[in-house]
Parts: sequence; C-alpha cells; structure tokens
Amino acid sequence: MNTTRPTRVRGPYAKSAQRSREIIEAATTVFATRGYHGGSLRDISRQLNLSLTSVVHHFGTKYELLEAVLERADETVGTGFAPFDFEADCAERGVALATMGRVRSNLERPELLRLLAILAAEASAPDHPAHDWFIDRYRTKSASLAEAFAYDQAKGRIDTARDPQLLSRLLIGTWDGMQLQWLIDPSIDMERAMRAFFEWTVPEALSRES
Repeated sequence: MNTTRPTRVRGPYAKSAQRSREIIEAATTVFATRGYHGGSLRDISRQLNLSLTSVVHHFGTKYELLEAVLERADETVGTGFAPFDFEADCAERGVALATMGRVRSNLERPELLRLLAILAAEASAPDHPAHDWFIDRYRTKSASLAEAFAYDQAKGRIDTARDPQLLSRLLIGTWDGMQLQWLIDPSIDMERAMRAFFEWTVPEALSRES
C-alpha cells in the first residue's frame, strides 16, 4: 500500500497564495463599485490595510490584477475560488441543464456579476485595457456554446434543424441581459426567465431534467 501523504503547500508559498486571493477579492469589490478607471491599486491596498508595495509585489500592474479578477469571475462558481468546468457540464447534461445550474449558482455571487457587467460596458471603448479580453471572451464563449449545442444535436438532445451558432448568440444575449436586469432589480426571477428561453427555443432540451 502506498502510504505517501499528499504534498501540502506550506510556509511562504501558502501565505503568498492566500494573499493573492485576498487581493483579488478586494480588487473585485473595488472594480465592481468604481469600475476599472475609477478604482486604483491604492484603493485596493486600503481595503486590506496593506502597503501599495505589497499589492504590486503580487500583481505588478493594475492590468495584471484586472485580468486575474476577470478570470476568477468567469471561471469560478459561487463566491469563492472553486473552479467550474461549464463545458464538461454541458457535455454531461446538455447546454440547457448546465446553463440552468450555472444560473442558480450565479444568484449567490452578485458582486462578481456586477463586476463583469460594469467592466463589459467600460470595455466597449476600443482603448479600454480589457477591450481585447472581452472580445476574446465573447468569441470563445460563442464558439464553445455553438459546439455544445451541436454536440447536443449529435446526442439527440435537441432538434438538428436548429442553428447551433444562432442559438449560441441568442443564449449569450438573453443570459447577459437577464443578469443585468436582475442586478438592477433583484425581484426579477432570473431563473424563470432563463427557463422560458429554453422552453421557447429548445423545449426538448429540458425533457431530461430530473
């Protein structure tokens, strides 16, 4: 029997990783409140009662920190740093059920959704530092969802007569739009609205829901 215990991150490396997470958390709050241009590294350091030098030690520039914040907002689930493989969930359960699961988890993280909404609006300006990041995000997201819809067709989950690329664009537009409306008015039932989208476009995709 192999009795070797898993290696644990200890000492300064563990502390450094924890500090980086704390800085990303603080930056998320600052950017979600003031936007990228309105928030500063100094604001973030004040949130943590750290020196500006300490923040720069972990993230050399404001844009490096912005990228870390955006990646965390886009690739995690819930309020922490737990990774979430949306593509794998789509392959296993289908786009509709995977999306509804993600919608429910997003209800727990309004600050991260607000961050993406604010920065996406800011980044519509071509000279914004995150402009290219959002272009790549939407291109990648659209292509990935179109591929997932095509996979659903191959698996018999949705009608092959439907256009996967069009479904992808419509889903992104509906999803982003409903999230924005919910952020403005939390009384809006985002889950119900997203379910209605699938009921109207690909009702057969929900037939496997338990």
